[in-house]
Amino acid sequence: MRDRICDSLGYAPRGLSREEAARYIGVGTTKFDQMVADGRMPRPKRIDGRLVWDRLKIEAAFSDLPDDERPNPLDRMLQMARAHV
Repeated sequence: MRDRICDSLGYAPRGLSREEAARYIGVGTTKFDQMVADGRMPRPKRIDGRLVWDRLKIEAAFSDLPDDERPNPLDRMLQMARAHV
């Protein structure tokens, strides 16, 4: 008898908990809270007593974050080596 619904989804959920949202963008919950507070990440929706973040809004906010334009140390070393050849 298979009366239980499988817990693992074959698709990405639209709504994420705070912990899931933080993990989704690769930061801890404290950093995620800071990003929500300063506007870099969206505020959640309230579903009854639960806070839920919209994955699509998180993706859009993440895409709007600036890229790190600093060259990494290996690139810098390679540039210096090529300049001396």
